[in-house]
Amino acid sequence: MHPEQKKIFQAMTPEQKLGAAMNLYHSARQLKAAALRHWHPDWSEEQIEKKVRDIFLYART
Repeated sequence: MHPEQKKIFQAMTPEQKLGAAMNLYHSARQLKAAALRHWHPDWSEEQIEKKVRDIFLYART
């Protein structure tokens, strides 16, 4: 980690750190859903959402 990044993270409150982690988590879910839509254009949005849920629940790719 770059020293400047380390300073920024050390200066963050626990609430800010939790918020950043939650933003990363939601971004990861959105990216996975976008990838699944690309790979499976025939899937419904419900199928995409279920697959994303399963992937994150069971930590699978």
